[in-house]
Amino acid sequence: MSITIKEANSKKEICQFIDFAHEHYEGDPNYVPELFIAQKEMFDKKKYPFYNYGDTQCYLAYKNDKIVGRIAAIKNPRYNQYHDSNVGFFGFLEFINDKEVLQALLSSAKSWLAAENYDALIGPTNLTTNETAGFLIDGFHEPPKIMMTYNKPYYDDLLLQCGLTKEMDLFAFMIYTEAVSEKSIKLSKLLEERLARTGITIRNIRIKDFKKEITKLQNIYNAAWEKNWGFVPFTDEEWIHLASGLKLMADEDFMYIAEVDNEPVGFSVSIPDVNEITKSFKKGRLFPFNVFKLLLNKKKVSCVRIMATGVKQEYRRKGIEAIFFAKNILEAKKRKLLGGEASWILESNAEMVASAEKLNGKKYKTYRLYNYNLKEA
Repeated sequence: MSITIKEANSKKEICQFIDFAHEHYEGDPNYVPELFIAQKEMFDKKKYPFYNYGDTQCYLAYKNDKIVGRIAAIKNPRYNQYHDSNVGFFGFLEFINDKEVLQALLSSAKSWLAAENYDALIGPTNLTTNETAGFLIDGFHEPPKIMMTYNKPYYDDLLLQCGLTKEMDLFAFMIYTEAVSEKSIKLSKLLEERLARTGITIRNIRIKDFKKEITKLQNIYNAAWEKNWGFVPFTDEEWIHLASGLKLMADEDFMYIAEVDNEPVGFSVSIPDVNEITKSFKKGRLFPFNVFKLLLNKKKVSCVRIMATGVKQEYRRKGIEAIFFAKNILEAKKRKLLGGEASWILESNAEMVASAEKLNGKKYKTYRLYNYNLKEA
């Protein structure tokens, strides 16, 4: 049975591209649909900030007139400029358990990017390394946390069969409230007192001034992550867009800023795991009623996701990161939450891995980014 690949460009085709995932995972108890409104926005080339410098081409794979896979080929010139590299990207990849379907999808992405003469494709990134990325390779036993990916267990095997290799692994640590080291919590309180005497103070991010507060943190983020694998600085437009999206889910009690003389030097942002709520949203649709379920129930979830923690280089190894983790756990204890997921953490980020382990965090999921060598493909 032949496989046909078609570009997905029209509004109808983009909707089919998005909705294929829901059909693909139908009946899977651990699947959480992405919010349709957010996914649709990501393919709006007139509005989404990525398209100020990058581009994508979406494809759908058909077998006997039925959609059996999808992929987006991605050009990200800012990544190549920042890393002095020559790579393209793929994202939003989903496929049935059929090697030929996967090969056809990868081939279509490769063809669209051929004019750029890239050395390799890296992925999945949806759309950039600052957004959702990676395929789950270990930890299929429960649903993903907010803004984390999920996929079929056979993906890794088929990707390797098609010649892709590991580029980087990303870890998720579950820090269970009741399993946290009490010694670490006590030490963090002493650390905070000691830092205060040196002029370093830690406070909550203020939701009422959210846009102003988040704007202060862009430089910290870019400085704190600049040496991390795969990092590319946010543009102003991307940062503002991210902040606007997070505000809907933000909880002031789980967001912190470290300051010296009122100037931010570090921050930590955790968000309630609203996937516990949106898991039941059919095809990820918010309207007309699901939006109220989301807003009214976000404080009733059992976990948070510790999604971003960064400290300027000159203020690292002073215990600020440990204090951020401890504050998250203390608030979780207060609310009687199950705990928090620290994710994702690069396998190469020894400091953050150590911080999670000191709190008795359990590495319970691993995600992988792949490299598709185009010179050998």
